[in-house]
Amino acid sequence: MTKIDHHEPGSFSWAELATTDAGAAKTFYTGLFGWSYVDSPAGPDMIYTRVKKGGKDAAALYQLGKEQKGVPPHWNVYFSVASADESASKAKKLGAKALMEPFDVMEYGRMALLQDPQGATFSLWEPRKHIGAEVMNEPNTACWAELDTTDTAAAGKFYTALFGWGTKVGGDYTEFQVGGRSIGGMMKIAKEWGNVPPNWLVYFAVDDCDATAGKAQKLGAKIFMPPTDIPKTGRFSILQDPQGAVFAVIKLTM
Repeated sequence: MTKIDHHEPGSFSWAELATTDAGAAKTFYTGLFGWSYVDSPAGPDMIYTRVKKGGKDAAALYQLGKEQKGVPPHWNVYFSVASADESASKAKKLGAKALMEPFDVMEYGRMALLQDPQGATFSLWEPRKHIGAEVMNEPNTACWAELDTTDTAAAGKFYTALFGWGTKVGGDYTEFQVGGRSIGGMMKIAKEWGNVPPNWLVYFAVDDCDATAGKAQKLGAKIFMPPTDIPKTGRFSILQDPQGAVFAVIKLTM
């Protein structure tokens, strides 16, 4: 296992679950991925839980507060930036909304929560003491962030202008790249998906997609998309945890 000690600006650097039942979420995800966890106070009525693989920070979760009533459980994606203030200002000029203006997270870093012009939410992270994930792209860790949106042309212009991403287009799918390395992707929401809003979907790498999807179902998850092959890439499944947050698992073959 290789420990990550930094994330290049523009990289997908952290995945964070906002849920309605932190205790139940811990039980589900530790059962599914074998994670351990560390709880830390993050305010008068908030506990922030860092989940770990092999003793290294892999992701996090927290329970939605009363002031967030009506917000559904979801996985947040964070992108590393050199300056949260400068990137948030640039995002707003490009048409984004600031749901939370830049603020310090104690000594760990500085962040902002944004909504892109099509409606997908994402976060900026300016690292200080905490870089984000210390382990990624290994089994049972985050490996990919995918934007599902209503307007891929407009969204592509927004994110490439904001982060300086390069793009690699193959059919109906666009890969976003940092320094020639693919860090995420984008596709258009299909009509047959129903009333799915623009969103960022977090993928976790696994050793066996079918076994993981089956295990998740036994732990109380719903299967939105059964294990399906992606030619020359791998086999994936889209799941919904018992509290309602949607995520994907993938067994990569590349």
